[in-house]
Amino acid sequence: MGTRPAKLWETSFGARDFGGFQDCFFRDRPMDTAQIAVVGAGVAGLSTAVCISKLVPRCSVTIVSDKFTPDTTSDVAAGMLIPHTYSVLTASWLSMAAVILALWEAEAGGSLEARSWRPAWATWQDLISTKIQKLASWQIFQSTPTEEVPFWADVVLGFRKMTEAELKKFPQHVFGQAFTTLKCECPAYLPWLEKRIKGSGGWTVTRRIEDLWELHPSFDVVVNCSGLGSRELAGDSKIFPVRGQVLQVQAPWVEHFIRDGSGLTYIYPGTSHVTLGGTRQKGDWNLFPDAENSREILSRCCALEPSLHGACNIREKVGLRPYRPGVRLQTELLVRDGQRLPVVHHYGHGSGGISVHWGTALEAARLVSECVHALRTPTPKSQL
Repeated sequence: MGTRPAKLWETSFGARDFGGFQDCFFRDRPMDTAQIAVVGAGVAGLSTAVCISKLVPRCSVTIVSDKFTPDTTSDVAAGMLIPHTYSVLTASWLSMAAVILALWEAEAGGSLEARSWRPAWATWQDLISTKIQKLASWQIFQSTPTEEVPFWADVVLGFRKMTEAELKKFPQHVFGQAFTTLKCECPAYLPWLEKRIKGSGGWTVTRRIEDLWELHPSFDVVVNCSGLGSRELAGDSKIFPVRGQVLQVQAPWVEHFIRDGSGLTYIYPGTSHVTLGGTRQKGDWNLFPDAENSREILSRCCALEPSLHGACNIREKVGLRPYRPGVRLQTELLVRDGQRLPVVHHYGHGSGGISVHWGTALEAARLVSECVHALRTPTPKSQL
């Protein structure tokens, strides 16, 4: 299995005719094989596809996206596993996710954030070949936080308060947390996920989807992992961009992750470069680097680590984080002209997608499994 560019066509989809590739996708498939399309090839889409291929029996998974690595938002992400608090959940998620929350509570314990974070940590421990690395970390604060020991303290390695000697390096800060976490470099991690998908018989198709109904009836279930694209694909006005600009520099002497407690200023060493950040510009769709942003980022990071004045080969990167009041992780049944299309939505992680994607991907796969089971279950006939 592998990659297939979608052909152009003039008519709407016919039965089992996705862009002229009916034969490629469906030849020699058992009649009860569920055809599943995942829209989006960022970290949410690819991890969801992997989980579906492992957890849903007798299915065929196809990734459909206009952008693949290295051109996704995930490729710009710094990739640090720092759990994020999703404190505001949409009413629709809460009402439809009571069973989900109970399941996560039973399996992992603790808060919603911990339930998503723990599976990601366990999975990534085995991914050293994808340039996922353990990184000694300092998170520093200008005032003592209310929660000195965060909910994720027992998940990372060696969590402790920073010593007075360590804090002397940061005279503008009064409190700090030291621990070891993981850094995931998506330009290496995303191809690894694609390889797993293709290895399990899946496909990738390069194509821009304007309407989820374009995938009907070729696919039985659609998984929407389109991030900001959900404004149009799902009619979701709650999702919006938060622009993030970072610098990638050569500074191999920097070995510690350093992050201001506000999350706005950070220094993340990687295998090939050091990422300096950042910005959080709500509602800004601009994907072009801003010179003033770059100067501010470098100035703030040099204040934390003066040796960065000697950094070289500075590159600017911009990505748009897909924010909404809460992650949308739910099933929706679309109906048009008597036709039904089950859709599982999985998007809106904001800046926390890298940290929690594996946990939410597992839950998205469970929702897909429920959809497939419902499709395979005969509808009882009326006895009247």
